[in-house]
Amino acid sequence: MASNVSGTGFRGAGREAESPWAASWTVAAAFLMVFGGVMAIFEGIAAIARDDVFVATPNFTYEFSLTGWGWVHLILGALVAAAGLALFKGATWARAVGVALAGLSMIAHFVWLPYQPVWSIVLIVIDGFIIWALCAPRRENPA
Repeated sequence: MASNVSGTGFRGAGREAESPWAASWTVAAAFLMVFGGVMAIFEGIAAIARDDVFVATPNFTYEFSLTGWGWVHLILGALVAAAGLALFKGATWARAVGVALAGLSMIAHFVWLPYQPVWSIVLIVIDGFIIWALCAPRRENPA
Protein backbone atom coordinates (compact mmCIF):
# COMPACT_ATOMS: atom_id res chain seq x y z
CA MET A 1 0.00 0.00 0.00
CA ALA A 2 1.38 3.42 -0.92
CA SER A 3 2.04 6.05 1.71
CA ASN A 4 0.55 9.51 1.35
CA VAL A 5 3.74 11.37 2.32
CA SER A 6 3.50 14.04 -0.33
CA GLY A 7 -0.30 14.32 -0.25
CA THR A 8 -2.23 17.31 1.03
CA GLY A 9 -3.19 15.59 4.31
CA PHE A 10 0.41 15.25 5.59
CA ARG A 11 1.62 17.97 7.94
CA GLY A 12 5.24 17.06 8.55
CA ALA A 13 7.60 14.39 9.84
CA GLY A 14 6.26 12.37 12.74
CA ARG A 15 2.70 13.66 12.42
CA GLU A 16 -0.30 11.71 11.24
CA ALA A 17 -2.45 12.51 8.22
CA GLU A 18 -5.82 14.13 8.91
CA SER A 19 -8.82 12.06 8.01
CA PRO A 20 -11.04 13.70 5.37
CA TRP A 21 -14.02 11.95 6.99
CA ALA A 22 -13.26 13.56 10.34
CA ALA A 23 -13.03 16.98 8.71
CA SER A 24 -16.35 16.53 6.92
CA TRP A 25 -18.06 15.37 10.14
CA THR A 26 -16.72 18.45 11.89
CA VAL A 27 -18.20 20.67 9.17
CA ALA A 28 -21.52 18.81 9.45
CA ALA A 29 -21.47 19.26 13.24
CA ALA A 30 -20.66 22.97 12.85
CA PHE A 31 -23.54 23.43 10.43
CA LEU A 32 -25.94 21.59 12.74
CA MET A 33 -24.73 23.63 15.71
CA VAL A 34 -25.46 26.88 13.91
CA PHE A 35 -28.84 25.54 12.74
CA GLY A 36 -29.79 24.18 16.17
CA GLY A 37 -28.59 27.34 17.88
CA VAL A 38 -30.64 29.60 15.63
CA MET A 39 -33.71 27.40 16.12
CA ALA A 40 -33.22 27.52 19.91
CA ILE A 41 -32.94 31.31 19.69
CA PHE A 42 -36.28 31.46 17.85
CA GLU A 43 -37.76 29.02 20.36
CA GLY A 44 -36.57 31.23 23.23
CA ILE A 45 -37.90 34.39 21.63
CA ALA A 46 -41.30 32.75 21.12
CA ALA A 47 -41.40 31.61 24.75
CA ILE A 48 -40.40 35.05 26.05
CA ALA A 49 -42.72 37.03 23.78
CA ARG A 50 -45.90 34.98 23.85
CA ASP A 51 -46.52 32.57 26.69
CA ASP A 52 -49.80 31.40 25.12
CA VAL A 53 -48.01 29.82 22.12
CA PHE A 54 -47.01 26.80 24.21
CA VAL A 55 -49.09 24.31 26.14
CA ALA A 56 -47.84 24.01 29.70
CA THR A 57 -48.31 20.72 31.53
CA PRO A 58 -49.55 21.15 35.10
CA ASN A 59 -47.50 19.55 37.90
CA PHE A 60 -44.49 18.93 35.68
CA THR A 61 -41.46 17.74 37.66
CA TYR A 62 -39.12 20.36 36.15
CA GLU A 63 -41.70 23.13 36.33
CA PHE A 64 -40.20 26.52 35.60
CA SER A 65 -41.81 29.63 34.20
CA LEU A 66 -42.13 29.59 30.43
CA THR A 67 -40.40 32.96 30.23
CA GLY A 68 -37.51 31.53 32.24
CA TRP A 69 -37.21 28.58 29.84
CA GLY A 70 -37.32 31.08 26.99
CA TRP A 71 -34.29 32.88 28.38
CA VAL A 72 -32.49 29.56 28.89
CA HIS A 73 -33.09 28.56 25.25
CA LEU A 74 -32.20 32.02 23.96
CA ILE A 75 -28.86 32.17 25.77
CA LEU A 76 -27.98 28.53 25.15
CA GLY A 77 -28.92 28.84 21.48
CA ALA A 78 -26.69 31.90 21.05
CA LEU A 79 -23.77 30.06 22.67
CA VAL A 80 -24.30 26.94 20.53
CA ALA A 81 -24.48 29.00 17.34
CA ALA A 82 -21.33 30.95 18.30
CA ALA A 83 -19.43 27.72 18.99
CA GLY A 84 -20.62 26.35 15.63
CA LEU A 85 -19.30 29.44 13.85
CA ALA A 86 -15.99 29.04 15.71
CA LEU A 87 -15.82 25.45 14.45
CA PHE A 88 -16.15 26.73 10.89
CA LYS A 89 -13.14 28.97 11.55
CA GLY A 90 -11.13 26.02 12.87
CA ALA A 91 -10.88 26.99 16.54
CA THR A 92 -9.56 24.03 18.51
CA TRP A 93 -11.37 25.03 21.71
CA ALA A 94 -14.71 24.97 19.89
CA ARG A 95 -14.71 21.16 19.68
CA ALA A 96 -14.73 20.67 23.48
CA VAL A 97 -17.05 23.61 24.04
CA GLY A 98 -19.34 22.26 21.30
CA VAL A 99 -19.59 18.87 23.00
CA ALA A 100 -20.38 20.51 26.35
CA LEU A 101 -22.94 22.90 24.88
CA ALA A 102 -24.60 20.17 22.80
CA GLY A 103 -24.91 18.12 25.99
CA LEU A 104 -26.47 21.06 27.84
CA SER A 105 -28.79 21.67 24.90
CA MET A 106 -29.78 18.00 24.94
CA ILE A 107 -30.68 18.25 28.64
CA ALA A 108 -32.55 21.53 28.12
CA HIS A 109 -34.62 20.03 25.31
CA PHE A 110 -35.33 16.93 27.38
CA VAL A 111 -36.94 19.03 30.11
CA TRP A 112 -38.64 21.10 27.36
CA LEU A 113 -40.47 17.98 26.07
CA PRO A 114 -43.88 18.83 27.61
CA TYR A 115 -43.91 22.22 25.85
CA GLN A 116 -42.83 21.13 22.34
CA PRO A 117 -42.43 17.35 22.16
CA VAL A 118 -41.71 16.84 18.45
CA TRP A 119 -39.29 19.73 18.10
CA SER A 120 -37.53 18.74 21.32
CA ILE A 121 -37.00 15.18 20.07
CA VAL A 122 -35.63 16.49 16.76
CA LEU A 123 -33.14 18.75 18.55
CA ILE A 124 -32.15 15.98 20.99
CA VAL A 125 -31.26 13.78 18.00
CA ILE A 126 -29.34 16.65 16.34
CA ASP A 127 -27.44 17.30 19.59
CA GLY A 128 -26.59 13.60 19.84
CA PHE A 129 -25.21 13.64 16.30
CA ILE A 130 -23.19 16.79 17.08
CA ILE A 131 -21.61 15.10 20.10
CA TRP A 132 -20.83 11.99 18.06
CA ALA A 133 -19.35 13.97 15.17
CA LEU A 134 -17.16 16.11 17.42
CA CYS A 135 -15.90 13.07 19.35
CA ALA A 136 -15.09 11.04 16.21
CA PRO A 137 -11.40 10.18 15.73
CA ARG A 138 -9.52 13.05 14.12
CA ARG A 139 -6.46 11.26 12.78
CA GLU A 140 -5.78 8.12 10.81
CA ASN A 141 -2.57 6.15 11.05
CA PRO A 142 -0.43 6.28 7.90
CA ALA A 143 0.34 2.83 6.49
